[in-house]
Amino acid sequence: MLFKKKKTEKTKGDLGMSQTTITLLFLAFAIVSFILEKIPLGLTASICALGLTLTGILDVSTTFSQYVNSNVILCVGMFVVGQALFETGMANKIGGLVTRFAKTEKTLIIAIMVIAGVMSGFLSNTGTAAVLIPVVCGIADESGYSRSHLLMPLVFAAALGGNLSIIGAPGNLMGVNALQEMGIKTSFFMYAPIGIPMLLIGILYFVCFGYKLLSQNQNEAAQNLEEQKDFSNVPKWKQIISLVVLIVVIFAMIFEELIGISIQLSACLGALFLVLTGVLTEKEALNSIDLKVVLLFGGSLSLAKALDVSSIKTTNESASCGLRRCLDCQCNSVTAIQLKILYATSIGLNTSDIANKLSMNYKTVFSHKRNVMTKFNLANKQELQKFANLFGQKKK
Repeated sequence: MLFKKKKTEKTKGDLGMSQTTITLLFLAFAIVSFILEKIPLGLTASICALGLTLTGILDVSTTFSQYVNSNVILCVGMFVVGQALFETGMANKIGGLVTRFAKTEKTLIIAIMVIAGVMSGFLSNTGTAAVLIPVVCGIADESGYSRSHLLMPLVFAAALGGNLSIIGAPGNLMGVNALQEMGIKTSFFMYAPIGIPMLLIGILYFVCFGYKLLSQNQNEAAQNLEEQKDFSNVPKWKQIISLVVLIVVIFAMIFEELIGISIQLSACLGALFLVLTGVLTEKEALNSIDLKVVLLFGGSLSLAKALDVSSIKTTNESASCGLRRCLDCQCNSVTAIQLKILYATSIGLNTSDIANKLSMNYKTVFSHKRNVMTKFNLANKQELQKFANLFGQKKK
């Protein structure tokens, strides 16, 4: 009868895929799709999230809770805070002010990369590059330097600068979320020890070697590049408020533990203040939120959660199988008293109840349990309970 039951369970397992297999298939699909980019990244992540829900790997509440994860909210808040700097023209003003002090091409490259790297550490990488490109093109035309010699360092610095803080890039926040779920403490500049050297090495590379590899064409087509937007009609107080809010939000995030306000709340308060004061309209604030990033973030977190859930289940099943193999191989080494104690444990009796039921001393029962744990290399009471449950099933 026992053999027949095992055969039925095996046949049932062969008819469908395990949770781990299904999750790995979705992971493979996501990797291939991210590489080929035939499907938008946000849509790919959402397909994985919904597919994992339909296949029963994740429940609906778990899936959609990832889209309102605290770090997703942080990302949304910083989109609005950063956009205020772009919409008011303050970002252009900062970029132009710094680069005006550069007298040679090399010092200009250094100035561009420093300002782009620092700005992208707290703002959108793409937004930083998009805002500074017209500024850099104007400087190149005025100074007579090649645009390519200045634009390539700008783009690389914007990418490298995203590693200065946890809000520098969406990927950073995904890493922070994973660490927080593991109970590991995170900080605002936790990426800086790696990000700062990377940015400095990138600057040195372009100043010493990289600029020699770039095109020397002095007649790049200006019409293919975005014209610099005119911000002369923007009130100065809006520019000042946008910069002050960004600085206050960043300092609030740095001193999160001291002031007792979470970084997510700081970002949301900053965004709300900018809308309430009229620096940004409600429409501008909503348009600043990159939905593609939100979908990518939420879907990727759902996939990560599925990998976590399926791995835990696989680990538990492996542990159970290991105990079963141990039972089949070594059951002859268990004494008759130990068998009785294990069966009593499997039906939920504690040590005192077993001692009363078998008319034994409490310490004797406890000693037998310890001997079984030592004999079968069981680490704790939970493993002993699983082992006892297998004995109970075999006896039935």
